[in-house]
Order: sequence, then C-alpha cells, then structure tokens
Amino acid sequence: MVDDVYHRLARHLDDLPGGYPATESGVELRILQRLFTPEEARLALHLTLLPEEAPVIAHRAGLSIAEAGEQLATLARKGLCYRRQPKDGPVRYMAIQFAIGIWEFHVQDLDEGLVRDFDEYLPTLLDLDVWRRAPQLRTIPVGESIPTSAEVMPYEQAEMLIRRHSRFAIAPCICRRERSMVGEGCDRPLETCLSMGTAADYYVRNGLGRPAQRDEVLQLLVQADEAGLVLQPGNMRNAGYICMCCGDCCAVLRTVRRHPQPASIVRSAFFSTVNAGLCDGCGTCLERCQMDAIDLDSGIAEILGHRCIGCGLCVTTCPTGAATLQRRPEAEIRYVPRDTIEMHLRLGRARGKLPVGALVHMELRSQLDRLRARRNDS
Repeated sequence: MVDDVYHRLARHLDDLPGGYPATESGVELRILQRLFTPEEARLALHLTLLPEEAPVIAHRAGLSIAEAGEQLATLARKGLCYRRQPKDGPVRYMAIQFAIGIWEFHVQDLDEGLVRDFDEYLPTLLDLDVWRRAPQLRTIPVGESIPTSAEVMPYEQAEMLIRRHSRFAIAPCICRRERSMVGEGCDRPLETCLSMGTAADYYVRNGLGRPAQRDEVLQLLVQADEAGLVLQPGNMRNAGYICMCCGDCCAVLRTVRRHPQPASIVRSAFFSTVNAGLCDGCGTCLERCQMDAIDLDSGIAEILGHRCIGCGLCVTTCPTGAATLQRRPEAEIRYVPRDTIEMHLRLGRARGKLPVGALVHMELRSQLDRLRARRNDS
C-alpha cells in the first residue's frame, strides 16, 4: 500500500498552479515514491509558494532548525524544492510545482522506469484546455524569420530576452534525453535548454547545467534554427528560460501536434504565409515544420492556418523567399503576463485553484510562523 504521505503530497502539489491531478492507476503516486523518501515527502508538505527561511519551515514541520536545514538542503539539491540563495541575506526555500519545475530539475538523474511512468501520466498532467487559457510556455519566432518592417515587442524576440541578462546556464533538453532512453529520440542537439539570471544560478549550483557566456548563448540560437528547433520561453515578459524544442520529443509540442488545431493551443504573435508565385515546391519547409502545418500536394506550399504556430522555421531556409511571417491582428495576439507571479496566478485561476485570497492566507500564515519561530529562539 502506498504510504499516506504520498497521497497528501500529491494533493499538495495539485493545489499549486501547475497541478498534479490524480489518476485511476495511481501512476502519479509511483512517480512521487521514485522521487521523494517518506521523510522528504513529509517536509515538502510544509513548503508554500512563499520563499521562507529554514527556522520558519522547521517550526511548521515540528523539526529542529538543524534537522530542517539539512533536509531542505537535500530537497533543493535533488530538485524537489526551490532554494533562493542571495549573495547577502538568508537562504530561503519554497515549493515548486511538478511541471514546469520538479520534472525538469531531474534531467541529470532520469531512469527508464521514471520516464515510462511520466509517459503514462502525461495525458492527465497536460490539460490542453488549461494550457490554451494559461500556458506556461509560449512560442516566439526564430530571429532571422521576423521581417524588419514588423512591429515586434522586446519579449517576442529571443535575442532581446537574452540581452537582459548577464548570467546563463545551458543544460540538456530533458525531453530529448527521456525520448532517447526509451528508444524514440531524434538526432537534434541535446544541449539546448537555456536558463538565465537566478534560474541559471540554480541550474549551475545544483549541477543541472553548465555556465555559459552571452556570445555562446546567442550562437545557440543560430544552432537551434539550423536544427529546426522551436523557441519556447517561459510565458512571461521577463522570461528566465528558453526551451528549444522539437515536435518529436517535446512533451508539449508532441501533445499539441496530435491536436487537430495546434494554433488554438500555442502560437506566436506571427503566422506564416507563402507567395505562390515564388514557391518552387522544393519541400524544405515541409521537413522543417514541427506542426505538420504545410500542405504540398498541389506542388506549391500551402500554410494550414489552424496548425501554424508562427515559429518561423519555414522562413529562414526558404531558398526562394516565398515563405514570410506576418504579424497577427491585435485581437489574435495573446497577452503575455508581466512576470512569473502573474503567470502562476492566471494558471491557478484557469484550473480553479489558488485564488488571490489563498496567497494572502499563505503570507499571513508565514508571518505568524516567523513570529513564533523568533519567539522560540529568544
């Protein structure tokens, strides 16, 4: 029988914005058993979305400060909670949702059993109706595909997102790594997961990725275009990471690809068009498209608007210049949240979880626990 602590942890994770829904098979509990010891699961139940110091969490969990500090450091090192470690000031810990979060932080210690459990769980975990209303990732075009005359917001350009930061980490793509472990991988580059700023610090500190300079990161964008990878930053204007994805391996894209209308789920602020008079029917764009959004039956490329997500991959290698991107009408351009907090609030509301009042309650509880912890120390 599965320890009750895993049932409670599953419900705790399901109350976070990204969710962790139950299944009839209980695969979600098997995943937690693979990742958390019972002791780690019990401590994780006392983590919230608010970053808190170890004494506060220790008080809530009924542990000594030393014991809680050691266990929290282990949780963070294993990618089971998030650790904020400023240069000056105390270390703080907070809960992280399963995806995007805990799952991605296990890129370096996957095994086949865990991957197969995740495959079984993915159809339940990735709710496309929720993703349509509040996605955690968004698509942006590869830079060279955007016409110079187009209006482009800074957060719609990968290079602009990168130039806002000075610290970077490059890690293996967990999706391509997991696919290769079950014999379904592709031959595209593996080291294509980019983190920036404090996210980069976390990846480097926990051995999930290696540090990189800006010049190498900008070159990575060129390599991604050459490999036919879709750029997917976090769905916030100050994105701290960019995934470089393919429709063969990416959990999101391969799920969306099976949907009859991918553009209703994910899309950039642009869409592709083809000048029939310039198209010679070479088929290069057909091979590059990750969403099967191009029809070449007539000998001329035709863009299927309901499938085109505006990634621009068909544009950058079109030998005749027939394929171009155009900006969508303003009414069709999706709102991009300002930051992670707003994105998570929108996601929680889309799932019917985590209203603003819940965050206020967490903040008040955290303040009360801090006061009690200080009283116990004095």
